[in-house]
Amino acid sequence: MADTYDLVVIGGGPGGYVAAIRAAQLGMTVACVDKRDALGGTCLNVGCIPSKALLNASEKFVEAEHHLGDFGIEVGKPKLNLKKLMAKKDEIVTGLTDGIAFLFKKNKVTWIQGTGTIKDAGTVEVTLAADKKKQTLKTDKILIATGSESMPLPGVAVDEKQIVTSTGALELSKVPKHLIVIGGGVIGLELGSVWRRLGSEVTVVEFLDRIVPTEDGDIAKRFKRVLEKQGIAFRLGSKVTGAKTTKTQVTLTVEPAKGGEAEELKGDVVLVSIGRRALTDGLGLSKIGVEIDARGRVTVDADYQTNVAGIYAIGDVIEGPMLAHKAEEDGVAAVEIMAGQASHVDYNLVPGIVYTWPELASVGKTEEALKEAGVKYRNGTFPFSANSRARANLDSEGQVKILADAETDAILGCHILGPDAGTLIHEIVMAMEFGASAEDVARTCHGHPTLSEAVKEAALAVDGRQIHA
Repeated sequence: MADTYDLVVIGGGPGGYVAAIRAAQLGMTVACVDKRDALGGTCLNVGCIPSKALLNASEKFVEAEHHLGDFGIEVGKPKLNLKKLMAKKDEIVTGLTDGIAFLFKKNKVTWIQGTGTIKDAGTVEVTLAADKKKQTLKTDKILIATGSESMPLPGVAVDEKQIVTSTGALELSKVPKHLIVIGGGVIGLELGSVWRRLGSEVTVVEFLDRIVPTEDGDIAKRFKRVLEKQGIAFRLGSKVTGAKTTKTQVTLTVEPAKGGEAEELKGDVVLVSIGRRALTDGLGLSKIGVEIDARGRVTVDADYQTNVAGIYAIGDVIEGPMLAHKAEEDGVAAVEIMAGQASHVDYNLVPGIVYTWPELASVGKTEEALKEAGVKYRNGTFPFSANSRARANLDSEGQVKILADAETDAILGCHILGPDAGTLIHEIVMAMEFGASAEDVARTCHGHPTLSEAVKEAALAVDGRQIHA
């Protein structure tokens, strides 16, 4: 006899587990199907969280080696215990995955470990991870939250030892002598930064003529210069067409993206990070007629429902930024709509953050997008080199840029390169959510001395009246 639920969620990542908990809060009986032996999906297990643990640790390593002495704190040359560092990273991950399991119990969400296949709009068949037996779930609604996977690169076969995705890059047993990163996006730059700080030579090979292509162009140029000062080398406008491995080395074939003579680039570890793609394999979507777009994403309407009534999708498997926090918001909105409530996620107000140091954070439109759309705007910038707290911290690289409508002064976008940019950006996210103008931010009292004052000064600069620069 099949188990029966109001909602079956397939996928236990940030979108899926948050949706399951919210649905349970709304009174639904909920099951969450996930193939991993720990909840949290890619983000928590092999993505956002372990990478941030390594980023934090590697920042401390660099600080101890190069910067504490500037304040008269003399600790000598630090020694890296990579095994202990990796164990701490795993401990952090386990603590958080166990926390989600606890929240499931607290909210009476049934966690089923296995692989789910949708048989029809009211049936999910689960192949249980423990014994491969089949379990049939009957449900009123199904929510697809299976996330995404690393995009493969033809001619470069991943083994997760010498040629790795982000998963393998988080599990290296020794610091590479030369790490080659294929792809100048968020994941490649974050993990490249980790291993550079810990002692690797790092080379980033990017097909385009710039890094972080979705970011504001001016900020991206500044960001590249900062990373170069930290020792990361860039090969822009280059494509990798093949890879050969020996026991100790990987040799890449690299040629100009626009055509030209190929050359070889050698390293001992290669990280493939050219993007991610929706993960829908094995769900049985084609058999039941669920529409998929040209990029392999599930097509949904404004209510997150597919063309098959009763089947919904959220997060990385649908259109929009592939970010954990976007997936969480999708999940909450989808189940609230299922429950008859009004809910909506504005993708223009989803912040993007690169957790290097300094951090890079953005929300809203770039200058390039505004120019292309023919929107008249004003630009206000303020450097952290003129911010008292940043100077006191000896951490004054970067700037804040605010873009505002030339007529209404409404904030259209904000781009921050600097210390704690990922935290600072949320002031502007909130301001934009409530339709604030640059003048509103400029007129709001900011504590002194704080990094947030740089945001206020950038808002003042929109009107050309910044005080400290």
